[in-house]
Amino acid sequence: MTTPTLTPPSTPSSPLTGAVEQPTFAEALNAYVRKVRGGDMGSLPAVLALAVLVAAFTVAKPQTFPSALNLANLFQQGAVVMTIGMGLVFVLLLGAIDLSAGFASGVCGAVLATTLTDMHWPWYASLAAALGTGVVIGVLIGLLVARVGIPSFVATLAAFLAFQGIVLLIIGSGGNVPITDPVILAIQNKNVPPLLGWAIAVLAVAGYALQQLGTWRHRRARGLVTPPLGLVATKVVVVAAVVLALVAVLNQERSLNPARTSIQGVPIVVPILAVLALVLGFLLTRTAFGRHVYAVGGNAEATRRAGIPVAVVRQLCFIICSTMAGVAGVFAASRATSVDPNAGGSNVLLYAVGAAVIGGTSLFGGKGRIVDALIGGAVIAVIDNGMGLLGYSAGVKYVVTGGVLALAAAVDALSRRRARATGRV
Repeated sequence: MTTPTLTPPSTPSSPLTGAVEQPTFAEALNAYVRKVRGGDMGSLPAVLALAVLVAAFTVAKPQTFPSALNLANLFQQGAVVMTIGMGLVFVLLLGAIDLSAGFASGVCGAVLATTLTDMHWPWYASLAAALGTGVVIGVLIGLLVARVGIPSFVATLAAFLAFQGIVLLIIGSGGNVPITDPVILAIQNKNVPPLLGWAIAVLAVAGYALQQLGTWRHRRARGLVTPPLGLVATKVVVVAAVVLALVAVLNQERSLNPARTSIQGVPIVVPILAVLALVLGFLLTRTAFGRHVYAVGGNAEATRRAGIPVAVVRQLCFIICSTMAGVAGVFAASRATSVDPNAGGSNVLLYAVGAAVIGGTSLFGGKGRIVDALIGGAVIAVIDNGMGLLGYSAGVKYVVTGGVLALAAAVDALSRRRARATGRV
């Protein structure tokens, strides 16, 4: 049997010169419409749902929902779910699942709190211990799944139960470990100074523009099909408008009593989330490891025959997932200013999985992006926040969020069916 090779798809070229015929703006737009009709909708349904939800809650609560205070609260409220969701994207791309991510964040948060408060470690040592715990958890789960061969559902379900017990052993039943370190507390409870926030926003937009232009020039120089420069510029303008608008709103005074306490600026957790998303996005889209992750999720056997170490890829994905759970544990501890035996429990895991799936990451593997977790996390945060402002009970929130998740999963399944019917997979 011959070993299959992975070859790039051919690109259309001119019959006279052999040069690649670059699409016009209209042709690129038509190609995107055809892709959506063919079943590859990506995060489009989640973006539309987010726009509808924001509009609906703004109309229902015009004085509170679109306010700067509530917008900052949305980011702080959704940070934990988004962070775990970004890690879960790597595992879901494999066609696997990690049910332990919620309580893994709780274990890491408990390590952070006990080393800070009980052992009086400096904040950086406690932070390293918490993240190191996440790495160790990922190594252990990766070994069970990738090396021993236990299905991810079973392995991570066992870890889910074990980590719940570990949190109880560290904190103690009914216990609570307070966090008083100002650096850790600042992550979720302090803001970037307004001028620094503007500087970060401008640098972020400039970096995004340079990255998009660099990619466009690189592909054009190599004779590959590239989107029209006008389309690239449009994307940059849209991103710049959104980022600068958010900074402008968050730099407004949010304090109910400005004479006593002033609250202005972008919450510190927001640029941290942005950096994490950029690093993980680069890892998935710009490295050989990222291409291997997609390949394993698409067809693990063909990937193995192509010489790619499938077990190593799987283990690294679980390590990334648990490490991101550790970061989320730090965020949760910072926001709550303490850690209790329920850390990482309740609906944390379900919301994190929902964030990735609602955003467009496929449960079947091979399709998804880091931004999916951010968009899906925003959808969940908006639902939870908006319905809370309207006075709905927790039961109604769960029903609505569950319905949105079921709808997202149905869209994913129908999209794959449509893609198979049109020959796109």
